[in-house]
Amino acid sequence: MSSLDKYRWQFLKLLSFRMLIVLSYQIMTTVVGWHIYEITNDVLALGLVGLSEVIPYFCCALFAGYAVDHFSRRMFGLISSILLSLSGFTLFAVAEGWIESNPIIWIYGAIALTGVARAFISPTYNAIFALVLPREKYAKASGFSSSVLQMGLVFGPALGGLLVEWSDKSVAYGVATCLCLFAALALRIVRFTEPAPILRTPIIASIGEGLHFVLNNQILLGALSLDMFAVLFGGAIAMLPVFIQSIFHYGPEGLGILRSAPAVGAVMTGLIMAHRPINLYAGRWLLTAVAGFGLCMIGFALSVNFWVGCMVLMLSGVFDGISVVMRTTIMQLATPSAMRGRVSAINGIFIGSSNELGAFESGIAARWLGLVPSVVYGGVITLVVVIVTAKLCPKLRRLALHQLN
Repeated sequence: MSSLDKYRWQFLKLLSFRMLIVLSYQIMTTVVGWHIYEITNDVLALGLVGLSEVIPYFCCALFAGYAVDHFSRRMFGLISSILLSLSGFTLFAVAEGWIESNPIIWIYGAIALTGVARAFISPTYNAIFALVLPREKYAKASGFSSSVLQMGLVFGPALGGLLVEWSDKSVAYGVATCLCLFAALALRIVRFTEPAPILRTPIIASIGEGLHFVLNNQILLGALSLDMFAVLFGGAIAMLPVFIQSIFHYGPEGLGILRSAPAVGAVMTGLIMAHRPINLYAGRWLLTAVAGFGLCMIGFALSVNFWVGCMVLMLSGVFDGISVVMRTTIMQLATPSAMRGRVSAINGIFIGSSNELGAFESGIAARWLGLVPSVVYGGVITLVVVIVTAKLCPKLRRLALHQLN
C-alpha cells in the first residue's frame, strides 16, 4: 500500500468516527426537542435544552483542549463517545418510563452530559486530522470533512424524526446510543503516531497561551467571531418544533426534514469545495457567505409554506457550508501543531457553544417578540455582524489562503 493510500484509508476511518458521532448527536437533539415540547408545550423549555448543554460545555472546553494537547488524543475521543452513549441510554430510560420522577430534570441532565462529551470531540478530531494528513491536503480534506459533518446533519435529524414517526422515542434514543459505540470502535482502529509529549506547563498558563494566540491573531479571531455571532443570533433551528406545529402543521417527520434541509445544501457545497478549494479572496467569500446565511434566516421566518421554508433552509446550508469550510481551513493552516487542541477548544467555545446559546437566545426572543419577529431580528443582527467584522478585521477581508502557508 502506498503512503498516499495509507493516509487516505486512515482519514476515511477518522471520517467514519465523525459521521457516526454526528448522527448520534443529531438524532438525540432532534428527538429531545420534540420530546420536551411534547411534554411542556413551551418555547422557553426548548431554549433551556441549549442552556443545559452549553453550561457544562463552557466549563470543560478549555480544559479539554489542554488535555488533548498534552495527553492521548485517542483516549479522550473514546471517553467522549462513551459519555455520549450514556446520555443516549439515560434518554432511552426516560422514554421507556424506567425513570418516572422528574423526567424533565433527567432529560436536561442527559443533555448536560452531552455538553461534557462534546467538549472533547472537536479538539480530538481536529488534532488527529492534522496527524493523519499532510499539510498540503488540509484545504481539500476540510471540504470532505465538512461534507461528512453536513451529511450527518442531513441524515441524523431525518432519521430521528422518522424513527419517532414509525416507532417511538425510545427506539430513536436506542439507535443513537448504539451509534456512539460504533463511533468509538471506528476511532479505535485509526492508525496514527501520537506526537512526543510537550512540556507540561501549568494548566491555566497553557490555556492562557492558547487564548493569547487566538486573541492576537486578527484573521483567526475575526473568522471565529464572525461565525459565533452569526450562529448565536441568526439560527432558527431550536424553534423548528414550533414552526412545524404552529405554522406548517406537520408531524415529527416534517421536523426531521426541516432540520436536515440546511445540511443538504452544505453537503453539496462541501463536495464542490473539496474538488475546487477556494484560495484567492477567501476572506471575502467568508464574509459574503455569512451575510447570505442571515438573509436566508429572514426569508425562512417569513415563509408560510413548508416546502418554501425547506428550500430557504437548504440555501442557508449552502452559505453555511462555505463558511464552515473556509473557517476550518483557516484554523488548520494558522494554528501551530502543538496548539491544535487548545485552539480547537477555543473554536468550539466560539462556534459550538453558540448553537446552544443561540437556542436559549431564540427561546427568550420568541417569548418576548413572538416567533417570526424573533427570527427576523436574528437575521438582521447577523448582517450587522458581517459589516462590523469587515470593518474591524481588514486582514481577514483581504485574506488569500496561500498567505497562511
